[in-house]
Amino acid sequence: MTEHSRILAVLGPTNTGKTTYAIERMLGYRTGVIGLPLRLLAREVYERIKAVRGPSVVALVTGEERIIPRRAQYWVSTVEAMPEGIGADFVAVDEIQLCADPERGHVFTDRLLRMRGRRETQFLGSHTMRGAIAALVPGVEFLHRERMSQLAYTGPRKLSRMPPRSAIVGFSVENVYAIAELIRRQKGGAAVVMGALSPRTRNAQVELYQNGDVDYLVATDAIGMGLNLDIDHVAFSALSKFDGRRMRMLAPNELAQIAGRAGRGMRDGTFGVTGEAPDLDPEVAQAIVDHRFAPIRKLEWRNPRLVFGHIDALIASLEEPPERGPGGERLARAREADDLATLRTLAAQAEIRALAVGGPSVRLLWDVCRIPDFRGISHSEHAGLLATIFRDLHQHGRIGSDWFAAQIRRIDRSDGGIDALSKRLAYIRTWTYVAQRSGWVDDEIHWREATRAVEDRLSDALHGALTQRFVDRRTSVLMRRLKQKEAIVAEVNDSGEVTVEGQFVGRLEGFRFVPDKTAAGQEARTVEQAGLQALAPHFHLRADRFYNAPDTEIDFTEQGGLMWGSSAVGKLVAGGDALGARAVAFVDEAAGPDVAAKVERRLQHFIDRKIATLFEPLTAIRRDETLSGLARGFGFRLIEQFGIIPRGTVAAEVKALDQEARAQLRKHGVRFGQFTVFLPLLLKPAPTRLRLVLWGARKGP
Repeated sequence: MTEHSRILAVLGPTNTGKTTYAIERMLGYRTGVIGLPLRLLAREVYERIKAVRGPSVVALVTGEERIIPRRAQYWVSTVEAMPEGIGADFVAVDEIQLCADPERGHVFTDRLLRMRGRRETQFLGSHTMRGAIAALVPGVEFLHRERMSQLAYTGPRKLSRMPPRSAIVGFSVENVYAIAELIRRQKGGAAVVMGALSPRTRNAQVELYQNGDVDYLVATDAIGMGLNLDIDHVAFSALSKFDGRRMRMLAPNELAQIAGRAGRGMRDGTFGVTGEAPDLDPEVAQAIVDHRFAPIRKLEWRNPRLVFGHIDALIASLEEPPERGPGGERLARAREADDLATLRTLAAQAEIRALAVGGPSVRLLWDVCRIPDFRGISHSEHAGLLATIFRDLHQHGRIGSDWFAAQIRRIDRSDGGIDALSKRLAYIRTWTYVAQRSGWVDDEIHWREATRAVEDRLSDALHGALTQRFVDRRTSVLMRRLKQKEAIVAEVNDSGEVTVEGQFVGRLEGFRFVPDKTAAGQEARTVEQAGLQALAPHFHLRADRFYNAPDTEIDFTEQGGLMWGSSAVGKLVAGGDALGARAVAFVDEAAGPDVAAKVERRLQHFIDRKIATLFEPLTAIRRDETLSGLARGFGFRLIEQFGIIPRGTVAAEVKALDQEARAQLRKHGVRFGQFTVFLPLLLKPAPTRLRLVLWGARKGP
């Protein structure tokens, strides 16, 4: 650190632009290092800086990624992987309040106490760290940043009533998946974001949300660490979490870190609870709104000055308590981390103890013990794997290529469901981490590319599996289009199948839209709404085509239905007189009254012509004004009975007919049979079929 080096603590709530401010300051210097709390966030910041300065001068260093161009000037890394001793002009550490985290806090505290830029150092985080930083960092300046938008607490809300652009937060994989499944059924789908996802999977899921394919995000508390998303509302599905040792309630400042993701830039946000989470205490909710939290008093600390002469000396140095210097009362020895627990386990093995003799061997053992347990397996299994790696490195100077290749080959499969893919992705992270260690494998470039390629394949497969399970692609696409002002276009093939935006939504049967029967709930409502809206122009075009169609394309069924080809387009009901029938069109209300009127007119023309043609003898009787009174009366009896009357039912009327009346009726083809009075022309199949239909329409259902 130079004489004129500036140390700045940039403190404030979420959405204050602290990280952006640090990036801008760093780019004002020739060299810089910035440490982020998550691999996901490091990748995001790396991409931002690379877009400004180009890939040739920007490095990314995490446990599982090392992109280091020869002329690297700006280093983006996770806090654990921050490069030391490079003499950068600028150094920044983000989310510095994680100094109090039980698991990782000692790493952040170490950076707070020891990492400095030659010209400027920045610590970014919550104002709860002000007192601790002031006590431990001499000469520090404080810069307070105000939130750019307001937060408001809206209380409990059911998942079914969750507003669009919401993030629902769970604290376990099982909880996240259960919520995502519910939202898929009720809202069409959700993107899933968890800290354990690879950057590639996480970015693909975020893209689903950011581009509007889905309106809901289900996430763990990983979204609280600086990931910038367009979220209007954050809902907590629980207020407690398992912290690696026990279940505990989240502190108000932890809730605020997550709730603060609601609202972005100048846009205000809201937060609340859902599911089984209890209503927030009013004082806690108000503290989150006002950004008022108890100051952090104790920081996790672990001795950075390690002794590598002997295993026991190394363990003893890791267990040393904090020194009692200025501000030392604020440091608390960190609880035993996984790397120290693994070191103890391996140190208890005679073979390992025999190999780890002398500084270089002990240092190598410690480096191996620091391989994270990405797989989440039992402590003994993890320790067993690390013992194998240590033996190989100690005895051969490298991990055997055949053995290493076999480990990767077992994982390089893209089949299976979400759980299987997630497990393989966790496993490949171990080998990606190992491949990044300098000198541990032969042909480092090959193995780094190979492990990265497997991770990419598994990431893509996991994204596909998450999307398939938790996103109803059809519903999400249709909901997005319905929200836009542009007209939705439907395509209808020759068999009547309707697709909107490439998604099958149902069938167009005549002038009625029949939604896909496999849809249910919100999906069914969305499918129907999108289908009807998109079909509006099709209804008008189809009505014009139908109106000009020849009668040969239209027919009636024995039940009185009216068909256009194979599509039912209407039905017959009783008309105003015996030979009359009224056509009622089957037209969706969404098609509009003009379409309905046009279809009905065409159907009425069709049935009127059918009646006029097939029942011409009866219509002739009705038009004949020369018929005498008795003949006219009997003629109308025939019309009412569609040209066939059992003689027994009209015996008196037949007997009353004189020869002139009979002659007038015979002129129209009426025959007086022994059992029936009838018109022979109406006994043909076509008039008979129509007679039965009209009879049925008159009688009704």
